[in-house]
Amino acid sequence: MNIFKRNPFGHNLLIKKWLIRILGFLSHQRFNRFNKLKIEGSEVIKSLPDNNVLFVSNHQTYFADVFAMFHVFNASLSGRDDSIKNVMYLWQPKLNIYFIAAKETMKDGIFPRILAYVGSVSIDRTWRSKGEEINRQVKMSDISKIGTALNDGWVITFPQGTTTPFKPIRKGTAHIIKKYKPVVVPVVIDGFRRSFDKKGIRIKKRNILQSMEIKNPLDIDYDNESVESIVEKIEIAIEQHPSFLKVLSQKEISEIEKNNKKREW
Repeated sequence: MNIFKRNPFGHNLLIKKWLIRILGFLSHQRFNRFNKLKIEGSEVIKSLPDNNVLFVSNHQTYFADVFAMFHVFNASLSGRDDSIKNVMYLWQPKLNIYFIAAKETMKDGIFPRILAYVGSVSIDRTWRSKGEEINRQVKMSDISKIGTALNDGWVITFPQGTTTPFKPIRKGTAHIIKKYKPVVVPVVIDGFRRSFDKKGIRIKKRNILQSMEIKNPLDIDYDNESVESIVEKIEIAIEQHPSFLKVLSQKEISEIEKNNKKREW
């Protein structure tokens, strides 16, 4: 590799590779020892094109969700079937994986800044800032940054914009899909909220079964389908549509309502 080669955001790829290796080795036991990660759908990852892929997922912690996806995606590309055993799959990681995150979150300390170098597409949230509700216009420069990341590789987004379950999908995700026409791959995760603290850095509880299901790409008519229709497809695919509340027990619903009051970010 050319030691001076950079990605479209100006990040040195050799530095990025070593950061992924180091952070990957440090975090691997969180998903394969202290807690176990059950994976479904690694064959989907192997069949995807090298760029213009958008992963849409529910969200349970700030960083552990993304860490797990970096592990699963790279393990799958290295030929592993629904497994992240033998962390050497990170020796030659896929360097064009990005994730969309709030700019204020990625500037909050040294560790988030390191993660930002690994692959954050940092944007200004239009609905929340510094813990308060706001309403500001979307920056076109942020949309362009997401387009740049899609043109270069894979992008992970959490379209609810919060770790709180069953919150509505942000329509901005559907607008991005219509504009850039990516392959849209739904991902459903569970167990991370019980395993880690809100930031996904500190292990809160051990011996928790975490899960990640990678589903087949959504069938979307980019030109003719409405934003509302795309939003509903995403809600159903990542199992955050209101209809899923009907299959939960009253105890689970009460727990969700309790968490909704304290997990906004």
